[in-house]
Amino acid sequence: MDSARIRSDAACLKRRGKVGIHRPMTVDAFKRFEAHSFHDPGLSFTLDWSRAGLARSTLAAFGPKLHAALDAMRALEGGVLANADEQRRVGHYWLRAPELAPDAAIGAEIEAAIASVVELAGRIHSGAVAPACGGLFQHAVIVGIGGSALGPQFVIDALAAPSPPLRLHFVDNTDPDGFDRLIERLGRELERTLVVVISKSGGTKETRNGMLELGHAYRRSGLEFGPHAVAITQAGSELDRHAAAAGFLARLPMWDWVGGRTSVTSTVGLLPAALSGVDVKALLAGAAYMDRVTRCADVFFNPAALLACIWYALGDGNGGRAMVMLPYKDRLQLSSRYLQQLVMESLGKREDRGGNVVSQGLAVYGNKGATDQHAYVQQLLDGPDEFFVTFVEILKDRDGASLEVEPGITSGDYLSAFLQGTRRALEAREKPSLTLTFERVNARMLGAFIALYERAVGLYAELVNLNAYHQPAVESGKRAAAEVLLLQNRALAIMPESERASLTVRELAEALGTHEVDALFVVLRHLAANGRVVATTGSEPSSWRFWCGPKSDGESSP
Repeated sequence: MDSARIRSDAACLKRRGKVGIHRPMTVDAFKRFEAHSFHDPGLSFTLDWSRAGLARSTLAAFGPKLHAALDAMRALEGGVLANADEQRRVGHYWLRAPELAPDAAIGAEIEAAIASVVELAGRIHSGAVAPACGGLFQHAVIVGIGGSALGPQFVIDALAAPSPPLRLHFVDNTDPDGFDRLIERLGRELERTLVVVISKSGGTKETRNGMLELGHAYRRSGLEFGPHAVAITQAGSELDRHAAAAGFLARLPMWDWVGGRTSVTSTVGLLPAALSGVDVKALLAGAAYMDRVTRCADVFFNPAALLACIWYALGDGNGGRAMVMLPYKDRLQLSSRYLQQLVMESLGKREDRGGNVVSQGLAVYGNKGATDQHAYVQQLLDGPDEFFVTFVEILKDRDGASLEVEPGITSGDYLSAFLQGTRRALEAREKPSLTLTFERVNARMLGAFIALYERAVGLYAELVNLNAYHQPAVESGKRAAAEVLLLQNRALAIMPESERASLTVRELAEALGTHEVDALFVVLRHLAANGRVVATTGSEPSSWRFWCGPKSDGESSP
């Protein structure tokens, strides 16, 4: 790779002034568009990078390094051990092409899982699988976190019909108030609500807590939880065993070779989508089509390779520019949230594969057009030159004719004009942008979009020598949380029983033999706010005193 050429282009972008002369789309600019865009007629998809400020020679300079990245992706699809930390293969590409799985048994399992999803959703829609009260299930609650929620949320928000067979709700946190709000919203409909619990290991605490809270709500309503629940988990996991013992309606598989942020084309995303009436086979077909397109060795005919190389060149190989996603379609408003996890959890790494401290990452944020013009486009135009924009354009406004809000102009014309206006304004400030154009939002398009970014992330990680498929920092956060809860239990075990014997946080820390006075204070303050200990407050945190008080009537987990 000609690193000097790429650094030179990146430096040129940084040196550009904040105000430039606008260059309209002249004939020369149209030639630039033709030379700096990728079009695939099979998807009615275009990637326009003519406003990224990069020459074709810059991307061609990636040469051998890009070919090595593509070789690594071929090895990944072939079943090489990709996640050495957890001794796992990475096989989300097999989910939409089971014939590519490294052995026939895995391919057969994938095909069986897809068939099970379609069959189960059909039986629920028809009433063959029904709530105990009779009739049809009307709602479904998806309990998961991270990739087990963000992917399904994105797909359903984009594709669900206005009146879907089931209305879907999500529990994707361990917030008690969030549980209460959902249960209150469902009200008497709880008896006609299906719960889908998603956890590969079964040990994810946020998901476990959501399941227990919902189970408690069903019992309070005089209902059994098991006949209203489905589990998506790995065979033999803690959740799998619990689901079997509790008489869940069904258990669908997850596999250790599917990571959470790349699980949306597995049962994790397919069952919620199918329940809401999405054509999951079309979603898989779109992803498979994009997978084939993005295996091409020529950067100019491989949109994922184009994205990866452009990200590298614009960010100087170290994430020096944030990615701002601006989809000009309400259906795609969750794309930035979905991509935050896919991109940032994959690429945000302290060390590269060689153990070198590199502090890599690629920040993602976004809103939607034209809302963005009334939000943060002001800063994009006049603020720091530290980002590039990715516009997502959808050509089809709606099914059917549109009202003319002005003579000859529809609301969709305005949306298109606002996209073009924002793009032109950025170009006038010499701020780089890309545009992805699709004809319409449907299941095939969304599958292709997901596959495009999955591949681009994998290729970019190879270009900067990162392992995109592990997340050690996330695990360290979980370990730290467990330590906090251990400290809490130790404090409760020795908490004095009366105000006369109450202790300050420093006295309690000394009794526990811990130096974590600040953490202990935060724990005690939280317990006091929830009636689980009593506190007398003072002007300074060090003067607060704590002791045991009346216990709340909360129910312990089974």
